[in-house]
Amino acid sequence: MKNPWNIINPPVYSLATYNNNKVNMNISTYVTAVSLKPKQYVVAVYQNTKSLDNLRTNKQVLLQLLGASQVGLVNPLGKKSGFTYDKDLYLQKYQNLEEWKGYDTLPNLSAIILLKKKWSKVTGDHTLFLFDVLAARSFHNDPLTLQHLREKKLVRI
Repeated sequence: MKNPWNIINPPVYSLATYNNNKVNMNISTYVTAVSLKPKQYVVAVYQNTKSLDNLRTNKQVLLQLLGASQVGLVNPLGKKSGFTYDKDLYLQKYQNLEEWKGYDTLPNLSAIILLKKKWSKVTGDHTLFLFDVLAARSFHNDPLTLQHLREKKLVRI
């Protein structure tokens, strides 16, 4: 029997953070909307990551809801460290980045959300961030989910 937190099938996001005109993207499933008015999200970011470093110095980020066709991004964005692997170079070379609201973003997303950091709190092996939603746009209703990652054997859950 699966643990309770492994029963659910959450969507897979990529949090885009920025530093010195370079983008870093990760893979995030610990993400949830927590308020309607104002619209807010909580995102848990793993400790000792480039994403966390970038979040310490920048207030705005993009939360990208990946599309099912983007399952191939899990390895380069989620299983490689931004400290040792230049994700900006990879993304510029292979992903044909687009611009939205002045930020580099992935093409073919299911949705995108511009967030502004309100506060953070260290909790275990992650830091929780509360964000206000500044803008959002949906593109299609075929999001990448944890079940897709299970089927492709990219996670052992």
